[in-house]
Amino acid sequence: MPFLTIGHRGVMGVEPENTLSSFLHAQQAGMDVIELDLHLSKDGALVVMHDADVDRTTDGHGAICELTLDELRALDAGGGQRVPLFEEVLDAVSAPLQAEIKDVAAAQALAEVIHRRDLLGRVEVLSFHDEALARISELVPGVRTALVAQFYGTEVVDRALAAGAGAVVLDIQRLTLETVRRAHAEKLRVIGWVVNTLDELRVARALELDGVTTDSPDIRRTGRFMA
Repeated sequence: MPFLTIGHRGVMGVEPENTLSSFLHAQQAGMDVIELDLHLSKDGALVVMHDADVDRTTDGHGAICELTLDELRALDAGGGQRVPLFEEVLDAVSAPLQAEIKDVAAAQALAEVIHRRDLLGRVEVLSFHDEALARISELVPGVRTALVAQFYGTEVVDRALAAGAGAVVLDIQRLTLETVRRAHAEKLRVIGWVVNTLDELRVARALELDGVTTDSPDIRRTGRFMA
């Protein structure tokens, strides 16, 4: 398979993260896949944000689960951008997506959208939560999933297999060739995050990764040059 370059929350190094402008920039830059994060609002809307609260990335305050969609939409998510609904991203870009479930409760809402819009071939579901991956696999048979981990050893491969995942998305600062080869032996793809420098990209190549998640469109151009 080709080496994938995945836009992290769009291209958050140059645009406000998890906004439509970031996703559009990622697509225009030719990213192979665009990664985003999902939470549920107080009234059950599937919104695109990373943190559990809005404090860091908007001009507002409070937990997403305690704010209605209207309250979230009133916030500035950077440069006048608004907090997008997942379905707005689906309409704005045509690129394949990695949708990370930040809240296990979002699995049901995401499953409904995948079924209604026939997204099985376009959306891969990611999560740090093993139970979220198991749940989405129950709700959407055949869905592609990947386990995300920041603190791990080679046992992350066993976790991914137990959750039915087809890939692991791992912090490149902790990745070892032993873990990568163990994953590959089990037919799991391995994606490293976050790769933003030439040195990190060299490490990713040396580790025989299947792809990287990056904040910068320049990594895609450099990665193709190094292939």
